[in-house]
Amino acid sequence: MDDLSRPTRPSVSTLTEPLVENLIARAPQLRLAVTRSAAGARIVDAGITARGGIEAGRLIAEICLGGLGAVDIVPAARFKRWGTLIGVRTADPVTACLASQYAGWSLAEGEFFALGSGPGRALHAKEELFGELGYRDQASSAVLVLEVDRFPPEVLVERIAAGCGVAPDRLTLILTPTMSLAGTVQVVARVLEVALHKAHALHFPLERIVDGLASAPLPPPAPDFITAMGRTNDASLYGGDVHLFVEGPEEEAAALAAGLPSSTSRDYGRAFGEIFTAYNGDFYAMDPMLFSPARVTVTALSTGRSFTHGAFDEAVIDRSFA
Repeated sequence: MDDLSRPTRPSVSTLTEPLVENLIARAPQLRLAVTRSAAGARIVDAGITARGGIEAGRLIAEICLGGLGAVDIVPAARFKRWGTLIGVRTADPVTACLASQYAGWSLAEGEFFALGSGPGRALHAKEELFGELGYRDQASSAVLVLEVDRFPPEVLVERIAAGCGVAPDRLTLILTPTMSLAGTVQVVARVLEVALHKAHALHFPLERIVDGLASAPLPPPAPDFITAMGRTNDASLYGGDVHLFVEGPEEEAAALAAGLPSSTSRDYGRAFGEIFTAYNGDFYAMDPMLFSPARVTVTALSTGRSFTHGAFDEAVIDRSFA
């Protein structure tokens, strides 16, 4: 993918640094708690002991996108009961979604486990995906977002800093429990990312994806992790809408549109929580092709024709959210 490895590609960590500083500066108003680890890393609590909120989640989602995208919260009439959408847009969807936002860095220490997302992944760049993207970032500061409900152990914090190649006091970790308002927003804001990830799984040439827009309904938060995980996934699976603009032959754009929606999965049709229970909580036994938006439009830039597949399922959304 020569186009993806061109030297002019942006530094997601550098672009994100002012966004992180803005989040820290507004912490009291956003109901966030900011502390320092023993080694000096900044820990931003966005929903564990601090309350956090929807606006905090929106800003954290933009941090996850590496400073290359915008996240909006807007009213919409897509569903009768759930009238708020989270909108995502980026002019560099492959870098923003796959090199930054995707939760691909596995972090474990004792009983603690989390998947790291955000710009710090591109500094570490040990995932196989980065070899395919031909991208590795360089910066003097790092930020990772962890979807967890407890604080990471000190030894892991120091290992993350070392993996990013920065001093511990130049590392920021943002903690967003799925059950929290901020966590709910930042997970649903991955609706474009799930489409990019499935396009990659379908072996569509990523360098042909030029632009992207997406939206999904904002679910209410839940009192437990399983319900929260179900609602945030269902927002994309049954309520997500994605529009990709791609280069290349028109017939390949049409094939991508046909293959992307969640309805192509064998597990489609039940709420995520129901599917998870049916597999006895074995996440990896589920069909990986399920993780995709409900409806997808792909526009072939060579001809201007657009192809739409999939549909929203309001009944499943109602059952999940309510």
